[in-house]
Order: sequence, then C-alpha cells, then structure tokens
Amino acid sequence: MLWSFTKWGIPALLVIVVAGSLATRKTFRVERTIPAPPEAVWEVLLDTAAYPEWNPVFVEVDGDYVKGERVLNKVRDPSGAILEMTALVETLEPRAELRQSGGTPGILTFDHRWLLAPTEGGTRVVQHEVDRGIGLWFWNADWIEPAYSSVNEALAERVQSVMATVPASETGDEHEP
Repeated sequence: MLWSFTKWGIPALLVIVVAGSLATRKTFRVERTIPAPPEAVWEVLLDTAAYPEWNPVFVEVDGDYVKGERVLNKVRDPSGAILEMTALVETLEPRAELRQSGGTPGILTFDHRWLLAPTEGGTRVVQHEVDRGIGLWFWNADWIEPAYSSVNEALAERVQSVMATVPASETGDEHEP
C-alpha cells in the first residue's frame, strides 16, 4: 500500500500543488488623479534617491529604473518590517508605464505596474499588481491595496511640492504683461 502511494500519490500531490500555485493569483489595483501633468508625476517616480523622503511603502530603491536592469526595492510592511525584493524593470515607457517583476516562480511572484495617463484635471495614476504562487496560500495580503493608496496620496503631495518649487518660467505658467 505504501509503495502504491509513493508511486502515484506523491507525484499526484506534487502536480496538484504545482498546478494550484500557478493558478493562484491576487490582483491589486488602486488609482488616483493627481492635478499635474504626466511629466511631473513621472519625474517624481523616477527619482528613486528621493523615495525615503516621501514614500511610506517603497522606502528605498537601490538602483535606477532602466529597462532590463534589476533594482532592489525595500518595502515597509504594516508591522514596520522592511522586506527586500529584487525586481527586473520590464517596461519603462516615459510618462506612461513603469513595470517591474520579480520573485520565485511557483512560490511567490509579483508583476507591479505604475500606469500614468493624462486626464481632465491632471494625470490618472494607477498601481496595478498581480501576485502569483503557492506563497499566497499562507500570506495575508490585505494590507497591499491600502498601502498602495497611501503611496498614491504621498506621490500626489510630493508632485505638488516639487511643482511649487519650480519657477513659473519652467512650467509654462508664466504670464506676460
């Protein structure tokens, strides 16, 4: 009997776990309109050196966002712990999309996108993430969307702050007498 289980049970269990891990996914999406042009939002997003000054979740990024390069994201979870995640910059479309992905396939992977689109009143900023893997069976991800919402709020504040320090002649808001 044990031989029968070993012969068929373990491989069957392995197939179920692998299939389940590949089929398991969670999607997170938050958005906000920031009253600024996409160029201003993009500039703040790509200034990774300044993240510790304003970003409550992505507290540090080691490296620069360059397509095909890897960066180390340091993320603060609700307990205050810092999680380190290496990500590959998959897409870098100026003023439109920053996509990075990483993780261990089958265990836990992430595909995170910043999507920017001009809209009436400024720029629609969307953070869209898809996580996959068996790790989702054991990880409480309820904090992700609220955390990303707080990042979008902080991003809006940072963009407004940066824009307030830019001379009017550089923003095109200067009026001639």
